[in-house]
Amino acid sequence: MKTKFKVENLDLFYGDFQALHNINLELYENKVTALIGPSGCGKSTFLRTLNRMNDLIDTVKIEGKILLDGKKDIYEKMDVIELRTRVGMVFQKPNPFPMSIYDNVAYGPRCQGLKDKKQLDQIVEDALRGAALWDEVKENLKKSGLSLSGGQQQRLCIARAIAMEPEVILMDEPTSALDPIATQKIENLMDKLKEKYTIIIVTHSMQQAARISDKTAFFLMGKIVEFGDTDKIFTNPERRETEDYITGRFG
Repeated sequence: MKTKFKVENLDLFYGDFQALHNINLELYENKVTALIGPSGCGKSTFLRTLNRMNDLIDTVKIEGKILLDGKKDIYEKMDVIELRTRVGMVFQKPNPFPMSIYDNVAYGPRCQGLKDKKQLDQIVEDALRGAALWDEVKENLKKSGLSLSGGQQQRLCIARAIAMEPEVILMDEPTSALDPIATQKIENLMDKLKEKYTIIIVTHSMQQAARISDKTAFFLMGKIVEFGDTDKIFTNPERRETEDYITGRFG
């Protein structure tokens, strides 16, 4: 397995409060890695370190290293725009831009200077197909992205992310606002997407983590308690805390 991100001795502080403690983790290419743990345990904070979303918060201080492809420390040697092009993000609540379905997907490539209509058309179609949305919207590309259902909006946001041809897609509880049918569509989609992308997902749902991920990291109070193959974490965890959380004794 090829390592996509190597995280070394990562500490993160919000002012005086330490939210992440000495995180060491390897995230593998073309795998779905689930980050699980109770609310406030640091999993979303950690996810945001991988594309430097925490840079937007004034009081944040980060120590340690995060290497992309084993080479570049993303905090030392990497332009944040290049990083966010290579590492896309899908948020908890669908957040389409208030523009057409087409323009939502074409937004990123246009920002990078692409003007050729034929190329943009192809990118939009490929991204919508990649997000399993094309057949539902191909006759209505001029309609507002906000007119879609919640599940469709979330797939539109995934299409918007993959239009940039990232290497990694971060997902922060992408189905928590969706109904079971829309959730299943997103889960089926993740299985296909990992053929091309590395996916790291924060989820509150044990069942979802067990269904969709190859690897699972269990966070507790800002630390990683256990990391390994999802099957093993869920059937034969090494740590008592992991077992207690997975079986619902706390959290």
